[in-house]
Amino acid sequence: MSDLWMIYGATGYTGELAAREAVARGLRPVLAGRNGETVGALARELGLEHRAFGLDDAAALAKGIEGMAAVLHCAGPFVLTSRAMVAACLVARAHYLDITGEIAVFEKVLSRGEQAREAGVALLPGVGFDVVPSDCLAARLAAALPDATELVLAFASDNPGVSRGTMKTMIESLPHAGAIRRDGKIIPVPVAWDAREIDFGGRLGKRQAMTIPWGDVSTAWHSTGIPNIRVYTGTPPSQIRRMRRLSPLLPLASWKPLKRFLQRRVDSRPAGPSEEVRRTARMYLWGEAKNATGARVTATLETPEAYQLTAHSSVECARRAAAGEIPAGAWTPSKAFGAHFVDSLPGVVAGEIVRT
Repeated sequence: MSDLWMIYGATGYTGELAAREAVARGLRPVLAGRNGETVGALARELGLEHRAFGLDDAAALAKGIEGMAAVLHCAGPFVLTSRAMVAACLVARAHYLDITGEIAVFEKVLSRGEQAREAGVALLPGVGFDVVPSDCLAARLAAALPDATELVLAFASDNPGVSRGTMKTMIESLPHAGAIRRDGKIIPVPVAWDAREIDFGGRLGKRQAMTIPWGDVSTAWHSTGIPNIRVYTGTPPSQIRRMRRLSPLLPLASWKPLKRFLQRRVDSRPAGPSEEVRRTARMYLWGEAKNATGARVTATLETPEAYQLTAHSSVECARRAAAGEIPAGAWTPSKAFGAHFVDSLPGVVAGEIVRT
């Protein structure tokens, strides 16, 4: 079987980071995207093969991924793009990976495990910052407290920033602004539904944080079986108050013309965090698991800047998939590679489990 693999969406902000990371590691993925001119220019710069095709033509898509052992899908919003690529990968018997953070995408992809096993294919959504570090942290906490019934995960940055693609995906998800898992079921909640102070440790220390619909609301349950899950992100109190005041206006964001207008406005923003920010910023994660008797375990995790971590983790996951190191089925990162996978990535510092 071929060990060739592909980065689709290679000229997007994160896709290009992954392409450059792969070349720096001596790997030679095939670069692909809709625009043959732009993907070709990047491929020539990096000395790689390239292909150009869209996702709306099933025949062209099938031909585009022909011969690939794995496809790292980096073209979002994934709620609009993942279905076609997953279907093509199942037919082509190519392993599928993506960098989504969208709960709906995780649920749909992870529900196709039986199809994936029948096709001999691994489906592995969320191989970037969302959700590799938090999923591994959740798995470590669950292993330390196997009868846990509640899981809280949180993350914050000492220099936050988002790419245009991430911002467009956030707009696409509106007006859905919050979600938690309660008694095993994902339920919607208002924006900034809960806020609390969290001690992230390190140089970040204590920060206010609010609930967000992060991917672990889906994936942590698949990884751990813990039925009650919340995810928080560090947010200034003034921003939390502002978001709560604006929440009554969120239903307006379901109007598609408004969504498209807002997404076009995003194009005037920088592509994403600068090279300096990616090199120097750090991400801080904290997690807590509790059981019915009140026993509690906590742990922290520190990683490189989110997009830098995504480049490292997505390329390593794709390399392993192309090498046949993932069994057929649909997996979360910790289920595919173990709870300590994130510890093997450059610049990651895992804290000890603390019992109280």
